[in-house]
Amino acid sequence: MGSGIGGLRLGACLSLSGEYARFGAQARLGLEIWHSSNDTVKLIVEDDRSRTEVLDAAVRHLAARCDLLLGPYSTHLTRRAGHVAAVLDRLIWNHGGSGDDVEAAHPGHVVSVPTPASRYAEPFIRHLAGAAGPLAPSRLWIVQGRGGFGRQVASGAEATAHSLGVRTVRLGPGEPLPSAPPEAWALFCTGSFEEDVETIRRARALPTPPRTVCAVAAGVREFGEAIDDPHGIYGVGQWFPGGGREAELGPAEPGFLAAYRGHAGVLPDYPAAQAAATAAIATHCARLAGGTGRDALWAAASGLETTTLFGDFKIDPGTGVQVGHRATLTRWGTGGPAAI
Repeated sequence: MGSGIGGLRLGACLSLSGEYARFGAQARLGLEIWHSSNDTVKLIVEDDRSRTEVLDAAVRHLAARCDLLLGPYSTHLTRRAGHVAAVLDRLIWNHGGSGDDVEAAHPGHVVSVPTPASRYAEPFIRHLAGAAGPLAPSRLWIVQGRGGFGRQVASGAEATAHSLGVRTVRLGPGEPLPSAPPEAWALFCTGSFEEDVETIRRARALPTPPRTVCAVAAGVREFGEAIDDPHGIYGVGQWFPGGGREAELGPAEPGFLAAYRGHAGVLPDYPAAQAAATAAIATHCARLAGGTGRDALWAAASGLETTTLFGDFKIDPGTGVQVGHRATLTRWGTGGPAAI
């Protein structure tokens, strides 16, 4: 596309319908709030309907019309978006696919903002390893979800646990949980939202339920509507509101939270924050580069170390993998989830 920076056109493929619609809708509102104070940029959003074949066409359509391209939500869809970007020799700004293979698959064509999946569980495992006393779980059961994301989160959790001396048992999707474990145990779920909810329900119905529970699904507020009494359950996610992060780029967190609540009536989850932050980073890099050519954008992103309301940003200049941002650990209490 054009080499200038005046009148930038930013295109985003988001799941406004289908399996990932709950997250795509949040990402869209996050982008719209960011866009409200960036009126020199034209924002164009297309619905990928949570389907790879629709996404493929949508990315190509946006690439023909836009200077900057934001990828979709989900590792599954972002994997395809990265491939299309490489074929078209374009750069995709990845806000929604944290799979390690996705972040590293197309150096020069994908700049990733989220923490890679293999590092997702780090804050929970470190918290678990630091637990003390007779009630501390002695073994962690890791239930892997279907697909690459769940497998990579589970593998990262297992590796971190072993490095910290936490004993683990790893189960595949749908495998039976321990009905009569000989010792106190903890549970970590790495599946889709629906998979994690179902696993936790099964675990709670056991004669000896887990003493500590953590799930990727518990990192979003909708979890509280899907599970009876989520009190005490830990969640891991890319971001959680109220962290007081100083934003060198893009909207400050207080204003973003107020605007989101004003539109949606609730506080945002991480899909909204990571989309807004990625748009801020992408447009900043275009201005740093003085254009929107792929090589110039990649060079600008590779040399950038900054912060947004989403947290730290720094990529590996050889791969585009995010190395600065860290996942957030939350715990559900009587007033809802809170960051730890």
